[in-house]
Amino acid sequence: MNTPDPALIARIDAILPQTQCRQCGFDGCQPYAAAIAGGEADINQCPPGGAAGIAALAALLGRAVIALNPQHGVDKPRELAVIDETRCIGCTLCIQACPTDAIVGAAKLMHTVIAAECTGCGLCVPPCPVDCITLPALQPARPARLAEPERSHARERYRFRQFRLQRDAQERAARLAARSPRAASPVAETPTPSAADARQAKIAAMMARAQAKLAGAHTPPPAEPQTSDADAQKQARIAAAMARAAALRKEQ
Repeated sequence: MNTPDPALIARIDAILPQTQCRQCGFDGCQPYAAAIAGGEADINQCPPGGAAGIAALAALLGRAVIALNPQHGVDKPRELAVIDETRCIGCTLCIQACPTDAIVGAAKLMHTVIAAECTGCGLCVPPCPVDCITLPALQPARPARLAEPERSHARERYRFRQFRLQRDAQERAARLAARSPRAASPVAETPTPSAADARQAKIAAMMARAQAKLAGAHTPPPAEPQTSDADAQKQARIAAAMARAAALRKEQ
């Protein structure tokens, strides 16, 4: 198969809604455009584009207009992500999922959505371990397919995020490479503590053990907290989410 014409890919991408929702089966609107140009995908796999998007693609490519493939979703009004800030645990998973960097916050701190930058893609909802993100429809109702200049703005936000992730990965690799020689160099000798320091440390340890025994003799053992199965499951989900978020931050 011939390599798709970059100019054609750009013209197709200009028609797509730029929600970057991945409902088409690709990682974003530009990869879907490349697949259409290369004959690897049909023109009816984009629910946010709706009937208008399919008609525009058909006109550009000289194809017949066809109905939206329901396997990829349904055409519905534009939605906006909303975070219940009272329930947010600051796991950062939604931040890492957002394709346009429309969510701000930090680890273990409250997150919030920048409404003007949100495309309503919904990618932030599944990772949330406490179900604090909803996608209400905009009022008054608007089509999911962004209009210009919003569409171009969302495309630039998506491209900059891809650039940022690549740059961060390269910088992280450079830092690791710079640390490698130091890791291989001889480790400086640790000063040996004097006999007096060792004796003082031994006495402090003995005193601490004695105090711990005295406290244990006079303090009844604490009652085990009573937690329901639902609470235990929620805490387990939160702990898993925090671990997942930490791992993803290390990879980026």
